[in-house]
Amino acid sequence: MMMNSSFARTTRRLAASLTALSLIGTAVLPVAVWAQAKPEAPAAPAPAAAPAPAPAAAVPPPPAPAPVKPMASGAPETEVVENPYGLEALWKQGDFVSKGTLITLIIMSVGSWYIGIVKLVEQTRLLRDAREAEEKFWKAATVQDGVATLNEDSAFRFIAEKGTFAAEHHGGTLTEQLDLNTWVGMSLQRSVDIIGNRLQNGLAFLATVGSTAPFVGLFGTVWGIYHALTAIGIAGQASIDKVAGPVGEALIMTAFGLAVAVPAVLGYNWLVRRNKVAMELVRHFGGGVHMTLLGGPRTARKGA
Repeated sequence: MMMNSSFARTTRRLAASLTALSLIGTAVLPVAVWAQAKPEAPAAPAPAAAPAPAPAAAVPPPPAPAPVKPMASGAPETEVVENPYGLEALWKQGDFVSKGTLITLIIMSVGSWYIGIVKLVEQTRLLRDAREAEEKFWKAATVQDGVATLNEDSAFRFIAEKGTFAAEHHGGTLTEQLDLNTWVGMSLQRSVDIIGNRLQNGLAFLATVGSTAPFVGLFGTVWGIYHALTAIGIAGQASIDKVAGPVGEALIMTAFGLAVAVPAVLGYNWLVRRNKVAMELVRHFGGGVHMTLLGGPRTARKGA
């Protein structure tokens, strides 16, 4: 019994001691915590008390972005790129055969246009002289007076002068073996033929150009294709950059040949048609002069 009572008392004392210790810890712990946190309170305004760092003047500001050009409404900007397959490239990259073919076509074209313009001017002038002869020559009293009314470089004055000269110099020569009609007719016919030959000059060149220019262009085409095949063989593959230049050369030569031939053919046909109209007027005038020269002396004798 004594041991139980002693054990109970010991237990009560231990419990009382633990209770006292817990109460002391509860009271002292907030004070210790507050004491540890109290010195750190003044450190809060430290950043404000520190001086602000000066701005770095040595660092340049970033460059301003370049202004963007406004795009035109409905028309986007396009960059002009030199055509690597045009005429300039063809002349620089072509060999002497390509350049010779191109020069030949250019000469044929220039010659065709020059001859066409010159012949057109000659025909226009001849038609104007025909109207002048119709208005002035047949209103004169004699053939000599009618000749004086025409321009010195007129084809119709040339015909009238030749006929008059033949009529005046018929007697006293070997021409007496021919009658006056035949002799004057031959003289007038020769003068008409001379005018016709002058009108025909140059038309043969137009006909030649019209018939041969397509074949010259075709030769350039074949030569360009040959260059394309050679480029493929050297490169070992048919890439577009290897064959585009020669193929472009071939197509340009074909186009040049047609561009030279078509105007030459059209001009030739048109000028030939106008020549026929002009020569009809010349022959009509020559026939009238012939009849007038033959009828003049008989009229004079009849009047005498």
